[in-house]
Amino acid sequence: MKAVPRDKDGRPQVHVVQKGDTLHSIAFNYGLDYREIAELNNIQNHGIIQLGRELRLPSASTLAVVKTMVESKPLEIPVKSQPKVAKLPYTEQAVAQIEKMQEDLQKSEPVMVAKVQAKPEIKPEAKIDVNADDGSMLEWIMPTSGALISEFSESASRKGIDIAGKLGQAIVASSAGKVVYSGSGLRGYGKLVIIKHNKTYLSAYAHNDQLLVKEGQNVSKGQKIAEMGNTDTDQVSLHFEIRRFGKPVDPAKYLPLVKS
Repeated sequence: MKAVPRDKDGRPQVHVVQKGDTLHSIAFNYGLDYREIAELNNIQNHGIIQLGRELRLPSASTLAVVKTMVESKPLEIPVKSQPKVAKLPYTEQAVAQIEKMQEDLQKSEPVMVAKVQAKPEIKPEAKIDVNADDGSMLEWIMPTSGALISEFSESASRKGIDIAGKLGQAIVASSAGKVVYSGSGLRGYGKLVIIKHNKTYLSAYAHNDQLLVKEGQNVSKGQKIAEMGNTDTDQVSLHFEIRRFGKPVDPAKYLPLVKS
């Protein structure tokens, strides 16, 4: 059997489309942005992928770095030229002549312009680099408050934790990052938000009632991104996952969980 070529982070370099796969689910399972996969494979219609097609996956070394291009126009600051000095004998006629010279200077004297380069305006989202190396520098907070009703379990295929709460309760970004998915196209997750924090980690927030952020939007830690709901589940709750290179990991290792 031919070995599957893998990237240095352990993820395969290709994925063969299986029954039930969507571009969103493939990206989620590998910790990627679905738009990166689409661009790499020249997929125009993100909703259609051919069964059995071999898709190239972006590698950690080739992921595009988020950059913010800031264009700033020079500030034009008028600078007056030095006054001209004329020596004349002190007479009424001379005083009148000097006053006339000053009036003429004010009317016709050219103004020099000094161009000073403006300091670039760095927007908050420019600080987020989704290709930063590791998650050790990430700061995580609880995405919402409430009773922990389900814990992570690899053996039981529970890929995250579930937190009970009230309908409309605030859901916040557990750490700063970029929204790579906001929608209801992943089966079993209801209205879902996925945030990519760096090239290693992403987090997922499922079963929401309302989604408050859009794909491509940068969010800060603690920013409200959704409202709790019960879409695609039978109880009002938040299903929360942290994934490392697309593989679910126990959120208890990152969050200050209080077991009920």
